[in-house]
Amino acid sequence: MPTLLPILSVEHPCQPQQYPKPRFRAISTRDRLRPEVVAYLPEHNALITRFVPGKLLNAEDVQSPDTMGRIAQTLRRCHDAPIPDHLGEFSVFQTVRDYLNLAAEKNVTMPTSLVEALTALQRVEKGLNSSHPQVLTHNDLLAANFIDDGVNLRVIDWEYGGKGDRFFDLGNFAANLQLTEQQEQALLHAYFGEVRPEDLRHLQIMRLASDLREAAWGYLQSGISKLHSPKYYLDYGAKHFDRFSAAARKANVV
Repeated sequence: MPTLLPILSVEHPCQPQQYPKPRFRAISTRDRLRPEVVAYLPEHNALITRFVPGKLLNAEDVQSPDTMGRIAQTLRRCHDAPIPDHLGEFSVFQTVRDYLNLAAEKNVTMPTSLVEALTALQRVEKGLNSSHPQVLTHNDLLAANFIDDGVNLRVIDWEYGGKGDRFFDLGNFAANLQLTEQQEQALLHAYFGEVRPEDLRHLQIMRLASDLREAAWGYLQSGISKLHSPKYYLDYGAKHFDRFSAAARKANVV
């Protein structure tokens, strides 16, 4: 009788026919940061990982200071892990531009104010501190991408994984969980052991970029995806673009 392997997920790291993603290679499991990789099937562009028992976190779980601290420490371990050879780079700024260019090729109707948003994004991109080394980043940190097995937090769904800016993971997490500024500071304190004003600013800029990435993704999907209606994706894009615009005005970015 063949051995049956419980499977947690089948990930498709690169789907250029849908949207561009960084070139991906299997990420080390030595530090118990992610489920064990069972197989990589290049002919199907799929990564298969072993089942991990545990609880998927949700937005309510993250409100716990203890859980927030564990997430911060897990992200720090991810960012301190060796970067796999040939791992592709991830830039949220370039991703936004790529998504919007592809959406325009599909004749997707987008807000005219996106031009102003892109100008602001380019301005803050040039102004960011570039002295931070690139690290292993996840780039899609939803609460449900953490599994708590009672001892460790495992991070799943690495299909956007790449070599990038640690502050994008922190800002992306803050955006997805709609953290307050007090919670952002708690996240930074648990991650760095202190809260520096420049780090808080960097996180908040990346939080803005995260919402604009989601908006651009939604507009692109409205022109190419058959999973939901175009209106579903346009509404998703508009929600995140409105969130970006409001936060950018508050931060004097636009």
